[in-house]
Amino acid sequence: MSSAGGSRYDEMLHGDGSVRAAYADFRDWYDGQDIAWLRRQDAEAERFFRRIGITFNVYGDDAGEERLIPFDMIPRIITAREWRKLTRGIEQRVRAINAFLQDLYHRQEIVKAGRLPVNLLRENEAFLTQMIGFTPPGGVYTHIVGIDLVRTGPDEFMVLEDNARTPSGVSYMLENRETMMAMFPELFTRIPVRPVSDYPRRLMRSLQACAPARFDGRGGARPSVAVLTPGIFNSAYFEHAYLADQMGAELVEGSDLRVCNGRVQMRTTEGYKPVDVIYRRVDDNYLDPLSFEPDSVLGVAGIMDVYRAGGVTIANAPGTGIADDKAIYSFMPDIVEFYTGEKPILQNVPTWRCSEADSLAYVLDNLSELVVKEVHGSGGYGMLIGPTSSKKEIAEFALKLRAKPDNYIAQPTLSLSTVPIFTKEGLAPRHVDLRPFVLCSPDGIDITPGGLTRVALKKGSLVVNSSQGGGTKDSWVLDE
Repeated sequence: MSSAGGSRYDEMLHGDGSVRAAYADFRDWYDGQDIAWLRRQDAEAERFFRRIGITFNVYGDDAGEERLIPFDMIPRIITAREWRKLTRGIEQRVRAINAFLQDLYHRQEIVKAGRLPVNLLRENEAFLTQMIGFTPPGGVYTHIVGIDLVRTGPDEFMVLEDNARTPSGVSYMLENRETMMAMFPELFTRIPVRPVSDYPRRLMRSLQACAPARFDGRGGARPSVAVLTPGIFNSAYFEHAYLADQMGAELVEGSDLRVCNGRVQMRTTEGYKPVDVIYRRVDDNYLDPLSFEPDSVLGVAGIMDVYRAGGVTIANAPGTGIADDKAIYSFMPDIVEFYTGEKPILQNVPTWRCSEADSLAYVLDNLSELVVKEVHGSGGYGMLIGPTSSKKEIAEFALKLRAKPDNYIAQPTLSLSTVPIFTKEGLAPRHVDLRPFVLCSPDGIDITPGGLTRVALKKGSLVVNSSQGGGTKDSWVLDE
């Protein structure tokens, strides 16, 4: 594997090709292995993923077939010191997001203070008027959060996106670790890696702590938890089923639930039983046909009335999606400072709001050098990566920008860090991001050590999304 070139930061190698301390023990182990055996293990990992069904669907794919999540068996390694700094920044940001949501749906002090333009709420479909004046049980809006991070230098981590609506990918984090431990058990006796396998237990405990205040707990009973899925055709259905199974919670669809006697009740073999906490993986618009999309068959009629009356907890709270908005993201440094009184520990990527005339003019003049994203976009869709786009693609995107500038933000093309992947020729550097997973409850904030590393498997590619040809790898946080 060659050393890092240009300004790209290689997480395993120094510029002179020597191995960084974080990877020293792993590289010693790797160099002592037979390459033919490693190739067999790589093939075995793919068979394992296919056997247990770690697949996803791609929306808009005419074939409609499930695809295998590509897995790379070389771990991404983060030192204990690096992780301490990251967790401080992540916790600060998640606290600010929760306080921000509480404020938006109540007094809107940040708007009154002139720190956030009111039009970002008025013209935003993710801002739900149904949540105005209502506080979720325990004051928690963001029960599960995924913060997307990119690295550009030794101590330079930046937040690329916030995922506060329904962050996905945690099942891949767990299966990646299980696969690595099955294939290379000796590595985990040789290198002190912090565990992630207890995430489902911690998720269940966190959700139960957010049960409605009216939960009586008679006979020492714990709050009942269900995972609400749109069904088997959803791209993340594997994750919904996996988490429900690992937590010991019921996996339900909208047709399994009904509102009765002021409670949400779940169909069981013994009749309908009340549900206290619903971990929903259904988007806001489809959650309740009486409050949102009237034709929805994915949600539960009347669930919002029960929710607002304190009869059930919905995680994450409806309306949290406004914190995912990429125009809102551009104000996150102000948001963090406004609600915490502190400077942000983790910085944003510089962002131009195309809704502003001066920014739009700059973006149009520099499209070939920028990354342009839809404000409500996700999954790597609807974006332009200027340096890798043709003149025709740039010209066509410029027309979209001029027609609807409010729909876009732009960012510089970052020199993302690289980590090694396993190829037929040996180790080779590829660009990565990191999505740590955060659990929030009245008991506090719990950050799983590691998260999901997504890797751009194509040489030179900056797009890590699985729907765009990216893969995943195990994320190791070293113990002290």
